[in-house]
Amino acid sequence: MQVSARRSVSAHVIVIGNEKGGTGKSTLAMHLSVALMNFGQRVATIDVDSRQKTFTHYVENRRNWAKRRGGGLKMPTHFCISSGSTRKLDENEAIEFTRLADALANIERAFDFVVVDTPGTDNHLTRLAHSMADILVTPINDSYVDFDVLGRVDPTSFTVTGESHYAKMVREARLQRRLVDGARMDWVIMRNRLSLIDSGNKERIRTGLQEMATRIGFRVADGLAERVVYREFFPRGLTALDDPDDKMTGTNPSPSHVAARQEVMGLMEVLKLPLDERGQQRAAAQAEWIAAQGQPLEVHDVIAE
Repeated sequence: MQVSARRSVSAHVIVIGNEKGGTGKSTLAMHLSVALMNFGQRVATIDVDSRQKTFTHYVENRRNWAKRRGGGLKMPTHFCISSGSTRKLDENEAIEFTRLADALANIERAFDFVVVDTPGTDNHLTRLAHSMADILVTPINDSYVDFDVLGRVDPTSFTVTGESHYAKMVREARLQRRLVDGARMDWVIMRNRLSLIDSGNKERIRTGLQEMATRIGFRVADGLAERVVYREFFPRGLTALDDPDDKMTGTNPSPSHVAARQEVMGLMEVLKLPLDERGQQRAAAQAEWIAAQGQPLEVHDVIAE
């Protein structure tokens, strides 16, 4: 079945994609969704990973925790696209296309942003979601195992020698999108789970990504560091952008929590998403507030003259 990239929605579609699993796609999808909602944007989310459903479970955990604590958490409107279960491939693809099209039809012009989480496999739904992206964000861990989905490297010099399978798939999706409706898909490679310690490998990965960026046309962004706090958020459906001082968590923000907030806000700036005027104002105010959380109090702020 031919995948169509044509969309009728006016919402800006953010697709989180990588054929490799374990790169933090669902964590990123939830943090971007909450960040956008905090900016006053109307957000819908779609999970096309019908097997793992990690994003769906994340949203469910958030909904259940909010109910348990009496509300207080912003919630996106969520859809989970189930895969076809017939014995014929073309019938399954038609079913999946219809389900995704129906979800987008329900969203239509009622939302400002749609955040789509994809599975770590190359299947029909993955390619369909990629072809509908206004911006594709690909998180990769800082290792050559993850780099391998983008390009091949020389084992001696570590220079890039060619494209890999995922890069070729994205190129096809971008081309198809341009042919269908003339839209240009933005692509951002996000270096995720970054080590807090500098190393030669870290610098080589950075250099390799910059070389690949000029070859196939993507932007590079530093994403989220390797922090335990991100893993602790999932069971309650929380994010670094949720207020840790209220009854949702009952804890004071740790330095790691504050740093995680700053990372997410920094990533939002790099993505350059088309926020409306109100969203831009809220984003600036929140960035200023988060930055202030990491600053020590001045003596004259706490001691009267």
